[in-house]
Amino acid sequence: MKILVLNWQDVNNPFGGGAEVHLHEIFKRIAAEGHAVTLFCSSFSGAPAEERIDGIRVLRQGSRNLFNLMVPRRYRSQFRHEGYDVVVDDINKIPFYTPWYVREPLVGIVHHLFGRSIFLEASLPGALYVLLAEKLAVGVYRTTPLAVVSESTRQELVELGFPPQSISIVPNCVDHVVYRPSEGPEEERPVVGHLGRLKKYKSVDHLLRAFQIVREEIPEARLKIVGDGDCRPALEREASRLGLTESVEFTGYLGKDATVCALHQMSVAANCSAKEGWGLTVIEANACGVPVIASDVPGLRDSVVDEKTGFLYEYGNIEQLAQKILLVLRDDHLRRRLRTDAIEWARTFDWNESARKMIDVLERAIAARKGNS
Repeated sequence: MKILVLNWQDVNNPFGGGAEVHLHEIFKRIAAEGHAVTLFCSSFSGAPAEERIDGIRVLRQGSRNLFNLMVPRRYRSQFRHEGYDVVVDDINKIPFYTPWYVREPLVGIVHHLFGRSIFLEASLPGALYVLLAEKLAVGVYRTTPLAVVSESTRQELVELGFPPQSISIVPNCVDHVVYRPSEGPEEERPVVGHLGRLKKYKSVDHLLRAFQIVREEIPEARLKIVGDGDCRPALEREASRLGLTESVEFTGYLGKDATVCALHQMSVAANCSAKEGWGLTVIEANACGVPVIASDVPGLRDSVVDEKTGFLYEYGNIEQLAQKILLVLRDDHLRRRLRTDAIEWARTFDWNESARKMIDVLERAIAARKGNS
């Protein structure tokens, strides 16, 4: 197949996250199978307009804020003339509305819809813009075959009127060569961790407040926050206000190897997000033998097996989050059991299998178009 993929960002973009990892890990494997994959995405400082990454031809144009306006223009001027067999639209925040103008068979990828949770992240005008854009997208993409990353997202779309038979689950997975359990002894001092982008809707401030309670019970405990984002300055100020500056480390963005080293230092990790499509960082932590305590929200309730690979808690309940962390830190037997089950759970997620599922989705979309014609 000759495949065109549209996404706001590529895997090398510093603003990229789990959606970009999902797309890249799957489509680099599809490219390795002999399919021609072109990714069109926004540019960033220092990025070339064109390069090849792991067999994927990456074309970049325009700023991150206005890229959605570039997509239809570039499609009409270039891509529609290049003979693609299928177009893949990675639908994220502001959609590209490709069903309005793409002529080839089309497949959408959906991680999650923000819905009202966008008000936790953006200013009122920006949040209203995203919310209205998503509402419009529901009608525009309703007949488009979709690949989603979790049962929660599938159910959300079905409730919005999407036909169940047009939705396939193509899950997030983990690179087990990179993310693997530590062979060394556990850290002497308990370390609570957080892995992921620092955005408002990720609610990392909840973890800081819970950690203040943890420190009252276990003064030697430390908190390691791995990742970067526009919310970091506010989180650093909050840590200072809570008197946690000496016990909280903000590492900033780390490469894969350094991230794994940081995970190996953690006794338990937390994910306090208001909503996720899946929770890729949960499985990455599990693969390193780190149990995860996460808010009981769509996506995270898919990636965390409650009381087996970690614990779920009521979103926003700071006291409950703190008590779950303390439970894991205090009980060595429980922590070892969670660690074993987390590793086994993570091993069930294989990028090669997700790539095969995506190929099947693409081939069915092409066959359906030929059948209709």
